[in-house]
Amino acid sequence: MFHFQGTLMRIFISLIFLLFFCVGNAFSQSSPATDAADSLPLHKTPGRKVYVFPIHEQIMPAAVRLTDKCLKEAESWGAQLVVIDLNTYGGLMDAADTIRTRILNCPVPVYVFINNQAASAGALIALAADSIYMREGASMGAATVVDQQGNAVADKYQSFMRSMMRSTAEAQGKVAEIRGTDTVWRWRRDPHIAEAMVDPRVVIPGLIDSSKVLTLTTQEAIRWGFCEGKASSVKEVLQQTGMDECEVKEYHPTGLDTLIGFLTNPAFQGVMIMLMIGGIYFELQTPGIGFPLIAAICGALLYFAPLYVEGVVAHWELILFLAGIALLILEIFITPGFGVLGITGIIAMILGLVFATIDTDLLKYIPSGQISIGYLLKPLATVLVSITLSFILSLWLGRRFLTGHSRLRERVVLTSSIGSEYISRETDRHLVGHHGVATTVLRPTGKIRIGDSYYEAAAENGLFIPKDTQVEVVRDEAGILYCRTL
Repeated sequence: MFHFQGTLMRIFISLIFLLFFCVGNAFSQSSPATDAADSLPLHKTPGRKVYVFPIHEQIMPAAVRLTDKCLKEAESWGAQLVVIDLNTYGGLMDAADTIRTRILNCPVPVYVFINNQAASAGALIALAADSIYMREGASMGAATVVDQQGNAVADKYQSFMRSMMRSTAEAQGKVAEIRGTDTVWRWRRDPHIAEAMVDPRVVIPGLIDSSKVLTLTTQEAIRWGFCEGKASSVKEVLQQTGMDECEVKEYHPTGLDTLIGFLTNPAFQGVMIMLMIGGIYFELQTPGIGFPLIAAICGALLYFAPLYVEGVVAHWELILFLAGIALLILEIFITPGFGVLGITGIIAMILGLVFATIDTDLLKYIPSGQISIGYLLKPLATVLVSITLSFILSLWLGRRFLTGHSRLRERVVLTSSIGSEYISRETDRHLVGHHGVATTVLRPTGKIRIGDSYYEAAAENGLFIPKDTQVEVVRDEAGILYCRTL
């Protein structure tokens, strides 16, 4: 058995080296996050600082965490300006609202460079910026709240989005405009135009009629006061604002960010689930605390720790997983068999693993259709497939290493036997083929009852046989009846 555990340890160490190789390769291939970074100024003017970071993904909780992190870093660094390189087709309404609020409340001026698209939730984020610059051919708008199929959701969501667009435009205040001899105050960004990006019923003469949702091109945005200028890169934005000679700091994923991204990859998480389940299985097959348990603990740590750092997993999900393991242990050692405790334990473990990988706050968007049911089904499928593969592989390895007569087993498992002179053999009891009942759990040894007599017994091939199971004797060796279930 110690040889077997030693082989497992060598396999585990090899997997660890493979992990570090993959992570190191990911680090070596990392590059700046945006194409605009290649054109940022090289000259630096002491005391003038600009912080640049990209939002090039769906507006989800990950984008909220990135925005929080970058705005705090820019403020602590002493930046005089923050530039967001924005390119998104939208996302969740409340995630966009959170980012919008962070930008509006940021003590440092925030500019947005629309690198291609600022659609839907991206338009709300852009409107919150102190200044907006757009690339030629870019667009901003189409902020109607829709489901995964592109259909507009209930009007209560549309009403909330309309009010957010209006209030965000109003937050930019009014500017004075000279008309002849009069001074007229007008909105810097017209709230009705912002509302037209959500509601097709809003009419803006000369811009949009009552049958379409508004999306502004670069030229239209400049004409109607929603864009300060056209630019082809962040460098050009800084040139137009007189900040081209300042010190620029760009956000790049840190080594920890890259490592967490690798550890939260679904494929890697599936391997960790297999390591956990396999470790628990082999630990139950081998008495005492050994390497399988250590491997299972390592798998659990590598599965839950990065999700906890990312803020995805909550305490209840980890507690649910541990409670599932505790119920399985109770089922195996305290109340032998396979009943309510075992089934409940398995369900609790699966739910703990599934919900640990998803942001449960997003589940409220499934009924409205803003997030599809696939958001929940994908991690569920990953967990179920990983558990199934782990169980099949564990059974195969168990038969390969713990039973049978293969050369590989003889190399890794202690197979030496005591000589016949030390064994008290009984005469043939003619019990092969008889049926009986397991009076204890055969794990793999225990006792069975045949008629009114009790015998020492063992499960054939080292398998687990619950108490009160009907069994058949398949061989009688060294005073032990080897059985299989009927």
